[in-house]
Amino acid sequence: MRFPPAAPLLTAAAIVAAACTPANATPAPPPVTADSSQAETPTLVVFLTIDQLRTDYFTRFGAQLTGGLKRLSADGAFYVNGVHDHAITETAPGHAATMSGRFPVHTGIIMNSQGVNGPETSLIDARGVGASPDRFIGTTLTDWMIKANRRTKVLSVSRKDRGAILPIGKSRQPVFWFADGKFTTSTYYERELPYWVRRFNERRLPERTADQIWDLLLPPSEYPERDDVEQENRGQNYTMPKQAPEDSASAARVLPAFPWMDEITLAFALEGVSALDIGKDEHPDVLAVSLSTLDAVGHAYGPDSREVHDMFLRVDRMLGTFMDSLARLRPNARIVYALTGDHGVAPLIGVKSADPNQAATFVDLRPAIQAVRTAVAEAKIDSTAWGVDDGALVWEAAVFKKRRADVERITDIYLTAARMTPGILRADRLQDLAKADTVQDYVARRWLHMFDPTRSTVTAIATMTPYSYWRGVTYATHGTPHDYDARVPVIFYGAGVAPGRRTEPARVVDMAPTLARILRVSPLEPLDGVPLRSALAAP
Repeated sequence: MRFPPAAPLLTAAAIVAAACTPANATPAPPPVTADSSQAETPTLVVFLTIDQLRTDYFTRFGAQLTGGLKRLSADGAFYVNGVHDHAITETAPGHAATMSGRFPVHTGIIMNSQGVNGPETSLIDARGVGASPDRFIGTTLTDWMIKANRRTKVLSVSRKDRGAILPIGKSRQPVFWFADGKFTTSTYYERELPYWVRRFNERRLPERTADQIWDLLLPPSEYPERDDVEQENRGQNYTMPKQAPEDSASAARVLPAFPWMDEITLAFALEGVSALDIGKDEHPDVLAVSLSTLDAVGHAYGPDSREVHDMFLRVDRMLGTFMDSLARLRPNARIVYALTGDHGVAPLIGVKSADPNQAATFVDLRPAIQAVRTAVAEAKIDSTAWGVDDGALVWEAAVFKKRRADVERITDIYLTAARMTPGILRADRLQDLAKADTVQDYVARRWLHMFDPTRSTVTAIATMTPYSYWRGVTYATHGTPHDYDARVPVIFYGAGVAPGRRTEPARVVDMAPTLARILRVSPLEPLDGVPLRSALAAP
């Protein structure tokens, strides 16, 4: 395929400047130093979640960083052994953990399919499935801050609905995501879109990406990855460069697969900061931003691809521009940043990888599921009263309560069949996991952070061998309790933070209590996380 001469990209700098920077804006102040960060109490918390951000990207590509990721990782408190310490490492459970300080077993968000979507709400001025935090349980950092000061203002934005909704929890705050080619929200939050959102959408930035070309940011020699891996992107368009459709409507529809989605999301966030006066007053406010394009690119091409390498570098530059632009709008020394990922990702099976995935296989649980189906029919239990999701055998609550003997017998049948399945590392009864040494047994510990054996209707769990996929998956994926899916960076930067690279373990659930300590606010309920004291600047 021949590409026309590359048109200028809709760069983050251009979009942000057009969206948010006044004509008489002053240059961005220098980055916050350790001394200045200790001198000020934060008036703005910026919580950044980068979807599918693996910690090892900082090692593999770190020498090429020049922007926001470099600033955050080099000058902030960077915990290189950060982790999501739960088993189903998906977007919804990961985002629910970020600002709640609690594991999925306590937030109620256990998997994407049980996340934010449902018929209870509808989108505003957009087509698509409605979304809300109805399933979320408990509070988040924003609730603790609002309890301490009712003037606290909040804004959360993302390409994904769950990425925007779940960091904030139940609170009805300004929460917006991208759907149907525009930014919208649901009737859970608003009756109509605010004027500033409609004004931003009227600029039709997604449509302006038509015919744009995504080429490598650096010379090809700077990318060691092969660019001819046919397993990538299901064998379609797996080489660089890539071109958006000429038709503007089509370009807006495929925008989430291109870097410009994140640029537009950041520009939208800055527009909201100005419109809502986020971080303008003396009390602390919250800006939560989740960037999702690395996830789309990672699923399509895998973590060992040239595309992921380039997307990581682009996120770095975008965040640098975003941080500089925010520093023009709000006092730099009064901002504290937190950054993490919502999960990692496994390499594509059969592709040479930086990970030791040579033994990975596709796992077919159909025989185990059929064994359960037969036993359910023999027990005269409704066929809709059970299911298997992410390896977990789940029962309808009423059946679980009334037919316990049958459920226990059928659970044994599932466990026996699952253990005989190639690619299954282990299959456990949930109640037995509670007896495990959860310090040494990370699989048991992370499943117990998903489900409570005393309350859950999950009776058994099958765990795949490392790097394996469920049968039928044709893209790079995640969702297991293994470290390649669970490890993410945990970074704090700015006001109240003691910089330094740290190797001690840090969990994502520790981030909210750490920020609460910096802000001097109290959680409103017991947490699973604890403050990371080494991140705290001296008083």
